[in-house]
Amino acid sequence: MNKFGISHSQLKKFFRVVGIISIILSIVFVFYLIGKIDIFNNPKALSQLIKNHMVLGSILFFILQITQVIIPIIPGGVTTVVGFLTFGPLLGFLLNFVGIIIGSTILFSLVRTFGRPFIELFISDNKINMYEKKLSSKTFQHLFVLNMISPMAPADIMIMITGLSQMSFKRFLTIIMVCRPISIITYSYFWIYGGEFVKNILS
Repeated sequence: MNKFGISHSQLKKFFRVVGIISIILSIVFVFYLIGKIDIFNNPKALSQLIKNHMVLGSILFFILQITQVIIPIIPGGVTTVVGFLTFGPLLGFLLNFVGIIIGSTILFSLVRTFGRPFIELFISDNKINMYEKKLSSKTFQHLFVLNMISPMAPADIMIMITGLSQMSFKRFLTIIMVCRPISIITYSYFWIYGGEFVKNILS
């Protein structure tokens, strides 16, 4: 129990529910963009929607991207794609990148402050033990870099585990600033244009 009378297991259940709700809302929003607004056949409709709600939408999405990193059970991949679909390649990338970098630094700092108990809110003990074994490896930093570049890697988990390592905050920030743009752009453009590319090849 903490000072608010909330147990560790209750916190885990709370974050799990938040993650499930966010997944449902994200999927609904993606289908709304693709279906009701028909963004692929009528891009002007999306442009008009963005124009009418640009400031509020940008702020809300920016906060969402920070939050989905700090609470690593919210589907960051889905929200990243939504950012590109909604705000276009330039503003979408900027909101994604800055939000993810801020969220990553907060997540890293939280682990540095609260240690393993914070990670246990989101990851099972067995998985934490598996990742912790890699911390003592001389190749851990290379592994971290590869995870930050890869669009399919569990980036948020690696950030939390890295918070337990001896890596300096400056080195951590440098790595994510350089590597995360690669994974953000690769993942988003794969899901946005990958289906159409495969369709063209098959046809």
